[in-house]
Amino acid sequence: MIKHYWWIIITYVLMQLSAFAGVPMMYKYLLGTGLSKELAIYKAQAYWTIFSFSLALVIILILLTNVRQVELRDEAKASVKASTFWAIGGAFMTLFVQGIAANIEVNVFGIDPGSENTQIIMDLVKMTPLLILVTSIIGPILEEIIFRRILFRVIYKRTNFMIGALVSSILFALVHGEPEHILLYASMGFTFAYLYVKTNRILVPIFAHTMMNTFVVIIQLLYGEEIEKMTNQMEKIQIIIGGI
Repeated sequence: MIKHYWWIIITYVLMQLSAFAGVPMMYKYLLGTGLSKELAIYKAQAYWTIFSFSLALVIILILLTNVRQVELRDEAKASVKASTFWAIGGAFMTLFVQGIAANIEVNVFGIDPGSENTQIIMDLVKMTPLLILVTSIIGPILEEIIFRRILFRVIYKRTNFMIGALVSSILFALVHGEPEHILLYASMGFTFAYLYVKTNRILVPIFAHTMMNTFVVIIQLLYGEEIEKMTNQMEKIQIIIGGI
């Protein structure tokens, strides 16, 4: 693996771990007064996320510039027209695959369809709208660089698509901190890996990922309460049916 890849991965890991020190520090020195403790902690989480993700993106993009100077770029790339088609179509493809995975989780494995991770993020977005930049743009860019551009690509070149997609997608799923939804996140990872291989342009899965996240955020902001009510009703119906 190219040396700069390791520095990119280390940067991403440090960004993820930085919250353990950054959030308390921001709460203590910047948000500890004038707000209730709960609200201040929420805002500290949101502001640190914005800061750490933005800083990591800048560092990683600089490191990627150096990678391009030493990489052999002998692989054919899809045309701009084809890439545009796969980028837009890939967003819908990902939503479709995600829907199938969610149904399997609920109806086959009996997993709660709700996502605690998504709910926490949406609560933070409502209090700090600027966080949308992270959830919809910066986060997907970083994840595609790490899990598709680096992990998947390196493993794929040494093995095959299935192994590369499986390993990178499982890691992608575990990073989201919801192991019960591993099928949901892994199915997304497989789709993004397919888009990358199909076009050999990392911008394609990045676009599909950002569009999907943006769509989910908008739906949650506009119809979050209605979705929660429907989810609760579905759970009650399942309990009733299970008791028959």
